[in-house]
Amino acid sequence: MFSSPSDSVRVLDEVQVVASIKQQGLFEQVASVSDFSMKEIENQRIESPKELSLVTPNFYQPDYGSKMTSSLYVRGLGARIDQPAMGLYVDNIPILNKNGYDFDFYDIRRIEILRGPQGTLYGRNAVGGVINIFTLSPLNYEGTRFSASYGNKNTFDVNLASYKKITEKVSMSISLSHKQSDGFFVNDYNGEKTDKFLSDGARMRYIHHITDRLTADYILWFNTVKQDGFAYAQYDLQTNEIKPVNHNDICTYDRTAITNGLTFHYQNNKFIAESTTSFQYLNDKMTLDQDFLPLSYFTLTQSQNEKAVTQEFIVKTNTKAAWQWISGFFGFYKHTKMSAPVTFKQTGIDSLILKNANRGLEYINPDLKMILRENEFPINSDFTLPNFGFSLYHQSSYKLGALTFTAGLRADYEQAAISYKNSALIHYRLTTDLGDWADQNFYKTIETQIFGNKSQSFFNILPKLSLMYHFSKGNIYVSAARGYKTGGYNTQIFSDILQSQMMTDLMRDLGVYPTSTSSIADVPYKPEHSWNYEIGTTLHLAKNRLTANGVLFFVDCTNQQLTVFPAGKNTGRKMSNAGHTRSCGAEISLNYTDKKYRFSANYGYTNAKFLQFSDGNNNFAGKTIPYAPQNTVSFVGEYNILIKKPFLHRILLQANWQGAGKIFWNENNTLSQPFYGLLGAQISLVKGNAAISFWGKNLTNKNYNTFYFKSIDNSFMQKGKPLQAGISVKCDF
Repeated sequence: MFSSPSDSVRVLDEVQVVASIKQQGLFEQVASVSDFSMKEIENQRIESPKELSLVTPNFYQPDYGSKMTSSLYVRGLGARIDQPAMGLYVDNIPILNKNGYDFDFYDIRRIEILRGPQGTLYGRNAVGGVINIFTLSPLNYEGTRFSASYGNKNTFDVNLASYKKITEKVSMSISLSHKQSDGFFVNDYNGEKTDKFLSDGARMRYIHHITDRLTADYILWFNTVKQDGFAYAQYDLQTNEIKPVNHNDICTYDRTAITNGLTFHYQNNKFIAESTTSFQYLNDKMTLDQDFLPLSYFTLTQSQNEKAVTQEFIVKTNTKAAWQWISGFFGFYKHTKMSAPVTFKQTGIDSLILKNANRGLEYINPDLKMILRENEFPINSDFTLPNFGFSLYHQSSYKLGALTFTAGLRADYEQAAISYKNSALIHYRLTTDLGDWADQNFYKTIETQIFGNKSQSFFNILPKLSLMYHFSKGNIYVSAARGYKTGGYNTQIFSDILQSQMMTDLMRDLGVYPTSTSSIADVPYKPEHSWNYEIGTTLHLAKNRLTANGVLFFVDCTNQQLTVFPAGKNTGRKMSNAGHTRSCGAEISLNYTDKKYRFSANYGYTNAKFLQFSDGNNNFAGKTIPYAPQNTVSFVGEYNILIKKPFLHRILLQANWQGAGKIFWNENNTLSQPFYGLLGAQISLVKGNAAISFWGKNLTNKNYNTFYFKSIDNSFMQKGKPLQAGISVKCDF
């Protein structure tokens, strides 16, 4: 885009390989890989992990809700809450909490997306793959970078960074980022935007060459988010009409995240050793009008405070011998405190509490009615979730002529626990049309409490086998790998459990003995396991200007984790395990580059089906797994026009088109988003180290939906963002 780190890196004393120590050369990896350079990231305006969606075959991370909702789908695997389907690493530091997956990109040196299970080297929650993000290092670049952008809806961002070699052995960088927007969707209830946001970030990196062979790399990363989100609009199942966003209570999301990472890297002629230690802190708060209507049913306020520590040791060969190996240890501990009270308001009390209670009173006296003293009351839910795990792994590759054999094994142990404390307190009295049974100022007290602890542990063996054949124009490989996504606990179902128990307590107090419909047995959910089989090839053609990748895959999955909403007018949602699913498909990528042109095309096809899954009322065998698109498509074209004038050196023209669909929204496949495509473009005027760009996204203002769900038996959709356009400036000093 301009002469900068994204065009030509100014290396200081040595070349630093921007890659994970766990990976081989990009085109020698036995995996389906998408790779983005700094130049591609900036030219395509990839500004967050969600914008990697669609430009990567069979990878889909829809933009809906808030920066908390980082749902990832890959090859038909994924879920909306709790455990992610892909691991995320930033500068080789694992991000443990999915709530921190969506952050603003600035000065990103390289992104690598590996699809298919990476459990042998990465362990838990890499069942669909791994995203490796590498930031610009002061070892790669020295100078100052500035960029700013302004777009419609008062969308504005600015980034400033300085990279400096302080001494012969010490380099340091500081980066600052700010972004804000007034939002794109209006709440009809008050006329205000529902999705305005403000985010800030800072990153400091300090690299010290302690000796010629030993280097210390320290990273401190900080980001905050203040967001009005969740632009959910009621959807009419009969007319297919999406009504305007219209809710009376606030919806917000705030987050503060801090990550510290310290890596020691040692290298000699025989081996490479690396130790990475991290401390991660995340504090966030979500406030929801959980009925998303202009009525006072109930609200949710979920606060989370999490502290986590990780440690990894890795040793690998550093020779050109036929036998290459890597061994490692990984351990983590995280401690989460969560508070998630649901506050029932007048409409919710009338329709969900009193209506059901009065129906039960008909067994005693049809004329009896119940009255509550409260206009609103909270269902309090507090949780403590300690979690730890450790693993040992090894992978060896042996090269015999044109063939490379690879085998790996990981032993992974994890223990997850939950301590829960839930309570609700209400006051009631009875009345009839003829008068009260007792003094109208006298109310009986009903206090419902649910306390307890649960613990579960998981032990997994995660093998991998592959065979690759190398030839002059590329390679071809076959592989089989096992992945797993860890189990956990359904904290969001407790409001339903306590509400059901509260109704039971009320009825028993009146001499009626109903059966509670929600159970603590719904709280734990099982791990998800899969086997992934694939055959793929990488070809280098047209004097290495054209690279082609192709993959066929088959995924056999047991206990796939799915987010479901309990039937009826309930307030919660839970993770459930589908008995058996399978997914098969293909991925194709083409990349062509020369001095003036660059073109890339990506296509992913996924056919993901339930083989065994019943919710107790319906059998979904043979149905398509919801929320994962069947097709993802992208095209990117760039053309450089050399001007060589004093006032203008170059013009860069760039156009892109991205598409996804069909996406089913429910397990019985009666609702779906048809295939849609989004057009984008950018024109950049470049002089020396400075550039000004004019850009647009969704230029045809395509109307499409990114999310569907149900709450208290109502259906809701969120639309995708409309046309976005703006101007940006960038400069290197």
